[in-house]
Amino acid sequence: MRARAAVLAASLGLALSACSQTDDVARKANKPLTPQMLSLLAQKKMEPSSPILVRIFKKESELEVWKEATDGKYALLKTYPICRWSGELGPKEKIGDRQAPEGFYTITPGQMNPNSSYYLAFNLGFPNAFDRAYGRTGEFLMVHGDCSSSGCYAMTDEQISEVFSLARESFAGGQTAFQVQAYPFRMSPKNLAENRKNPNMAFWKNLKEGYDQFEVTRQVPKVNVCERRYVFGAEPEPGRTFNAQQACPPYKVDEQVAQQVAAKSRADEAQVAALSQSAPLAPVRTGRDGGMHPVFLAEFKRKQAAGGGEAAFTPQAPGTVPDTTRPPAGSDDTGLTEAGGSATAPVVTGTVAPR
Repeated sequence: MRARAAVLAASLGLALSACSQTDDVARKANKPLTPQMLSLLAQKKMEPSSPILVRIFKKESELEVWKEATDGKYALLKTYPICRWSGELGPKEKIGDRQAPEGFYTITPGQMNPNSSYYLAFNLGFPNAFDRAYGRTGEFLMVHGDCSSSGCYAMTDEQISEVFSLARESFAGGQTAFQVQAYPFRMSPKNLAENRKNPNMAFWKNLKEGYDQFEVTRQVPKVNVCERRYVFGAEPEPGRTFNAQQACPPYKVDEQVAQQVAAKSRADEAQVAALSQSAPLAPVRTGRDGGMHPVFLAEFKRKQAAGGGEAAFTPQAPGTVPDTTRPPAGSDDTGLTEAGGSATAPVVTGTVAPR
């Protein structure tokens, strides 16, 4: 077991020597997958060591873990309700704006942090090449535990422990990096129609190109950036490279994939056009700061109604809401999103430096 733990620690790039690594950090970082998770993997014909991919949806407050199955395609392993995220729908633009990032991010072993003050965490790698092309700033944007967010996607400790372990096993199995796709909402015609007047729509449609490619292929889309936009599944001509700020080089995309993505895009656009005739417009700015998944918000409200005392979660609400549920003095956390909150609802937050 010690040898296995050492191998896994090295594969994650924990940067902790054997003598300095605390027992608690080692325990968290090397917690084995539960029998329930191993059973779920077997049911879905997935190996614990096979590669993973993560998708995040702000509006729905959900994080999905996808995993490569024995047929070589990715399939949904598990959907986790997000306990807390901050900001509005839309990309992160500058440090301190409390926005959780949107875009395509690559997570390497060195970005995994078992020594996080938020139990466990992994760094999204913001700003990426796309973000830097727009001069966007921010640092230490994470997916972490503790149900506390200041520009991050916060899970419960139990949830991040499981996600962390799944990533660790995939790295140990040979995956060198996994992709995180962070979206404002599920890229459905309904959501696109309701947000048709949002100034971020051009950016979101660019994200949808990658979303659609994954939907039709169930393979991790190759991501490049040129002309300050994402390009998916592209292979440049020999000797040519992509530069985020410059014109795109001549490149090719698999013809069959391109046709499938184009067909899906046309079908979706037709539905968006039809729905736009009657779909109510979503507000561009809600005046609220982030949100919680309804299962957590319901329990949060129940605890508040009970005077903030300790209470067990309902079975469908995994994890633990921290004791401190009201924002500290000076916090600009003022409310939750349409995922179930109101502009005056108390929120789960933390005291951290601007991100």
